Amino acid sequence: MTTLEGFRPIAEVAADERSRIAFGKAGVHKDDRYAVSINDEGAILLTPLASIPKRELMVWQNDELRASLFRGLADAAEGKVQKLDWVTADVEIDEEDE
Repeated sequence: MTTLEGFRPIAEVAADERSRIAFGKAGVHKDDRYAVSINDEGAILLTPLASIPKRELMVWQNDELRASLFRGLADAAEGKVQKLDWVTADVEIDEEDE
């Protein structure tokens, strides 16, 4: 059996009655996600994935927005932030305070 460049054998596994293969010996954990690819020789490649909600995709597609977000996170980590008094929909405004 030949191995692809950069790969090393770690275990031999057998598919169960439902054609499933356990990958625990390869360091796979519960809820890990992978893209599965196969070549003409039948070699299977699992590529780790990190899924994000679609509403957050704009951060990764917009360089300026992503840079701004990272600057804000860095400021917060350094304590360069201040509390703002916000009024939200779940807070009732006292008519006398206006």
